[in-house]
Parts: sequence; structure tokens; C-alpha cells
Amino acid sequence: MSKRSLDDINEKIKKGEANVFTAQELKEAIKNEEDIKFDDVDVVTTGTCGIMSGTAAIFHIGVTEPGIFQKAKSVYLNGVPAFPGPCPNELLGSIDVIAYGTEHSVRDHEYGGGFLFKDILSGKDIDVEVESIDGQKFETIVNIEDIPRAQIIGVRMAFRNYTAFVNPKNDIVNSIFNGIPMEGGLDQLSFSGCGDLNPLQNDASGNIIKEGTKILFNGGPGVVLGSGTRSSDAKPNLMLTADMLQMSSEYIGGFKTGAGPEIYDSVAIPIPILNEEIFNDVKILNSDIPLVIADIHGRHLPLTETSYDKVWEGYDERPTFNSSNFNKEDNAEIQKSCPTNAINDNGTIDLDKCFGCGLCVYLNKNDTYTMNLGSVDVEIENKNHNIPITCRQSDIQRGKKISSKLKQLIIDKEFDL
Repeated sequence: MSKRSLDDINEKIKKGEANVFTAQELKEAIKNEEDIKFDDVDVVTTGTCGIMSGTAAIFHIGVTEPGIFQKAKSVYLNGVPAFPGPCPNELLGSIDVIAYGTEHSVRDHEYGGGFLFKDILSGKDIDVEVESIDGQKFETIVNIEDIPRAQIIGVRMAFRNYTAFVNPKNDIVNSIFNGIPMEGGLDQLSFSGCGDLNPLQNDASGNIIKEGTKILFNGGPGVVLGSGTRSSDAKPNLMLTADMLQMSSEYIGGFKTGAGPEIYDSVAIPIPILNEEIFNDVKILNSDIPLVIADIHGRHLPLTETSYDKVWEGYDERPTFNSSNFNKEDNAEIQKSCPTNAINDNGTIDLDKCFGCGLCVYLNKNDTYTMNLGSVDVEIENKNHNIPITCRQSDIQRGKKISSKLKQLIIDKEFDL
């Protein structure tokens, strides 16, 4: 069996001779029936972006001068609860806190930890409220320049297998698995996962991605800590960490759902092609990857399945705004419902915020927003259904972008395997 060592690949990178492909480039070459062999590929950069609920950030933040208060009892960052500890403050005037990406603001039920983290990385001012154990209250304003240390830990990230959801009943379900409450009638489908770009899909045999593997986490250098919580052989995922202050705001943010705000993250992981088995793993295509469709009343209620080529291939990644059809009154609901707050008062789309979820297209009444989201043909309870895709909770465009960023860092010798 053909093989090469990691040192061999690193030496080729050092000399500028390594053949580095993004996962997208490799899959396109395979689908175009190009004759790609083991010797032609040294590294494949994989990437994914989507809602990843198990995200937390640990901050060290200055609040007052030393000697003012003994210990914090409660902390709010832009109204988002943050949990003091584990270290006591001991009159130092600063606090260590943990904030969850899924925690909801006490001021605004549509604002949560994901939006907070994006605001911090965007350089915005953050309101910090602290109540001490003896009832003193303090308030200050900080931004990223005032935060000396911040670390993000993702406890269950980049699942290899995700689930799509429909509502076969006649009720309305508030769920984190759809951007808005999902009505019954099997006329909406929400799904997650970047398919054959996903890191774990490209390492199905588990030869590469292990504890200590270097990664890009929201655009900054990070590392795999090991298997994530809820990881299993059937549905593996990863525990990751990185310095938040080295991340980029374009790869992380909040995402409103029918059950309140969630958080999305972006992850890229290199796959060095050390042998033929690893090479065969990275040749997986969307058509090879099943996507279970479940009842939105619970992930434990599978109904049928499709595959990732049916939900991604040939469809648009971003909506188009047709200004001639804009109506401010009709747009109000769309603007309010946009999961990432990407719709402006004049109807235009802030493409830096847009996630490509498609909800604006589903909700608009007069083609103000257009995008080919596609549909799936499935059989449920012995009946055939064509169900339109109405909400994507993964962003294929950001997944491609972060894998391309990783490729360039490797080529530029700024990322060591």
C-alpha cells in the first residue's frame, strides 16, 4: 500500500511542493471524473459551519479597582448571564466567568451568547453588570481590547451525522431545529450539516483527527481535545478549544430559532494523506452520505432519509434581494425572523451576517427575496411527498471559506501539520 510520513508532507510544504486541495476542490475533481490518484494529493482541508450548541467561553474581565469587592455572585454581559468562577475574586477587582453560547439575555429574548461572542470579536462595547456576594452592584463597559484572556471550548462540535426535520402533525412546534416555529403539514424541511466537506466525514476510519490535532476554530488556531460529549461510534463529534482573541467575527455568531437564540461556529481540519486508506476516506461524496429525516417532536423519531446531494448540490448559497418588489410592511416579519439579523430596514441583505438559511425566501410574499433552496422527494408512512427545504442550519459558504483559509495558511507555511 502506498504511504508517506507526516515529515515527508511537511518537507514538501516547506519546499512549496505540496499538493493541497480543499475538500470542495477534491470532490469536484472526482465528480468531473478527473484521474486523481494518491500521489496527486498531500493534504485535504475540510471545513464545516453550523449551529453548535455546546459552545462556551471563559473570560477574564476587569470590573473595578482592587479592594472594592470580595467576590462576584452574578454577572451579566449585555444581559447574557455569565457564571463567576471557579476562582474567587479575592478583592482583585476582576472576575473569571463562563458564558454559554446558548444562554439567553435577560433583556432581549432574541439575543444570546452567540450574538455576544460575535459582538466582542467585532470590537463592540459590552455592558458588564456585576453583583457581589454582599449585594454591591457595579457596571462597566469593556471591549475586546480590555479583555486580556478569553478561551472558547466546544464540547460537542462538527458532528459527522446530522438530522433533518419535518412536522408530520397538525400542531406548531417551537424547536432549536428550525429558525421559526415549524407548522405541521409536511411543507417545511430544516436540516444541518455540510455533507462531504465535514471533517469527520472525511476521516471515517478515524486515522487522522485525534486528541492534539491542530485545527482552525472560527478562523483562529485551535486544537482537538478529544471526542466530544454525546459522541458515539454512530454519531461521532469533537471537543475543541482555541484562543477566542485570535478568532474572526465572520465565522461565529448567533442564530435565532423557534426556541430562542443558538450559536454557530466554523471549523476547518487538515487531512494529511498518509496512505491509501486515508485517501479513500476523503473521496466520499454527498451522494454517499445519508441524511435522516426525523419528526421535529424529537430526534428519536426518524421517519425516512435522504442524502446530502439532494439538499446541497445545484442550489443557491445566498438569497438575492429584488428591490423593485420591496414592501416595508411585508418586510417587517422577515426582518424580525432573520436568524442572524442580516435583513436591514430597507430590505437589503448584510452579506457579512447572512447565513444562507433561506427563511427570508420562505417568508416573503412577493419574491422580494429569491433563492433556489431545493426540495426532497421522500416516502413517509407509505405516501410520497415532495417537501421544500425552508431552513438550513449549516452554512456551506462559510464551510468552504474556512477550508480555503486553512489551505492558504498551509501553503503560506503559517499552519504546521
